[in-house]
Amino acid sequence: MMKKFWNKKKVLITGINGFVGGNICKELISLGANVTGLIRNKNKKTLLFLEKLNKNITLVDGSIDNKETLKRILLEQNIEVCFHLAAQVEVGVASYYPNLTWENNIRGTYNLLEAIREQGKHVKSVIIASSDKAYGSYPKNKMPYKENYELRPKFPYDVSKACTELIARSYTSELYNLPIVITRFTNIYGPGQVNFSALIPDCIQTVLGHGKFIPRGNGENVRDFLYVKDVVDLYLLIAKKLFLNPKKLSGQIFNAGSNKPKKIKDIVKIIFIKSDKKKEYIKIQKAFKNKKAIGEIDYQYMDHKKAKKYFGWSPKYNFNSGIIETYKWYKNNIKKLI
Repeated sequence: MMKKFWNKKKVLITGINGFVGGNICKELISLGANVTGLIRNKNKKTLLFLEKLNKNITLVDGSIDNKETLKRILLEQNIEVCFHLAAQVEVGVASYYPNLTWENNIRGTYNLLEAIREQGKHVKSVIIASSDKAYGSYPKNKMPYKENYELRPKFPYDVSKACTELIARSYTSELYNLPIVITRFTNIYGPGQVNFSALIPDCIQTVLGHGKFIPRGNGENVRDFLYVKDVVDLYLLIAKKLFLNPKKLSGQIFNAGSNKPKKIKDIVKIIFIKSDKKKEYIKIQKAFKNKKAIGEIDYQYMDHKKAKKYFGWSPKYNFNSGIIETYKWYKNNIKKLI
C-alpha cells in the first residue's frame, strides 16, 4: 500500500543532507517517489552522498531562509508532500550561538510555510519536525511526555522548537488551513548519523578506535531513543494519512518514543560492552563521577500511544537490535567519515 501511494509522489525534503532527511530520502526512492531536496551545505560525508542517493533525486542549492527559492521549488516541481527537517540541531551549538539557532529554526519555518501558502497549491501534506525538547523540564512523575502537556522550554534549542510549533499551528488555523502535522520525536539514532558530538556516534567512533569519548555529565540523565528506520516508517505513514484525510489530522501533534528510557551511562555501557571494550568502559565509568551537564534536562522520554491509536504504529526495533545494525554501518563507513 505504501509503494502504491508514494510512487510518483512529488516530495520536498528540507534538511535532506542531514541524518533523518537522508534516511527518509532513501526510503522514498525505494518507493518510487520523485524527491527534491534543498541543500545548503554540500558536505559529502553524509548518507545522501555515501550511498549515492543524490544520483536519484533533484537537488536544489539554496537555504531555508530564502523564501523565493522555496516558492520556485514548489512551483517548478509541483510539490505535493513536504517534510520540513532543516534545522540547527546541536544543543551545544544552540547554547553558544542562540541567534544562529533561532534564525535557522524559526525563520526557516515561517519562510517555508509562507512559501507554501503563496505558491504551494499542490501541497496536501506538510510534516514539521519538532522535538521532545520543546516540552522543557518536567519532574520524573510526569513522564512520559504527553501531547497535551504545556510547552516549558528554557534553553535556546528547546525554545526554537517550541516557536516553530506555534508558527506551524497558526498556519493550520482557519486563516490559512494548511495541512500540517507536528512531530515530537525522542532522540533518534542509526545509520547516517554523522554528527559525532551526539552520544551514540561518539561512543561508536571511540570503540572503533577513531575518537575518545568524554562524558559531559554524570550519566544519570534519562533519555529515550528510537531507531531511524522506525522513525522513517512513522514519518511516511503520518504524511500519507494527512494527505488522504487533512480534516482529521491537520493541526495534530504526535509524540514518538519507545517509553523504555535509559540512563546515559547505561547506554554507554551497552555500546562498549557489546564491542568488547570493557576496560575502556571502566575508565569512562570513573570519568562520569562528579560531572554535571549544564543546559541539560534531567528526564526526557515519551511513549507512542497516540501514534498507535491513530496509525497502528509501534517501534519494530528494540535498542539492542538497533545498536547492532548501527554499529555495522559505522564499521563499514567510519574511514570515509573521519
